Amino acid sequence: MPRDPLSAPSDQPFAATPTGGEQPGAVVPGAVEEELVLRIALDEEQVGEVRTRFRYDAAAPYEVRLTFHADRPDEADWVFSRELLRDGLDSLSGQGDVKLWPTHCPCHGLTLHVALESPYGSALLEASRPQVKAWLDRTYRLVPDGQEVELLPSDEELARLLAEGR
Repeated sequence: MPRDPLSAPSDQPFAATPTGGEQPGAVVPGAVEEELVLRIALDEEQVGEVRTRFRYDAAAPYEVRLTFHADRPDEADWVFSRELLRDGLDSLSGQGDVKLWPTHCPCHGLTLHVALESPYGSALLEASRPQVKAWLDRTYRLVPDGQEVELLPSDEELARLLAEGR
């Protein structure tokens, strides 16, 4: 029997990689990344699979990045809020280009639907809800909810960066 990519553990574990200089007592930013296989509806009768990299970087603490066709020349990034993904695990979340909602599939168990719209087309994808939730939980261990603002540059730092860019 073929392995169901949504119910099996991913082949690659998440990575937590420091990205900033360490100062005593400072929070070291990092990233949480994992590659998952999602199902994609190709038409009414046909379903395919697409390798997708889920990435959260503390340097951009409010967003998550999904890279479809990971490590291929035609890879495509979609960036949206971590809060939108969190809410989509429990109820319909999003409007416009990105919509997420949980569902139960008799064949695959708890799943997360991801609907994407762009000027170039649309896609309906399905991910393992437990796998996405486990990955998302790791992002909240890295940067707890409500502490995102602490990782953003201060007004003074922004002014200095803008002055350096002139």
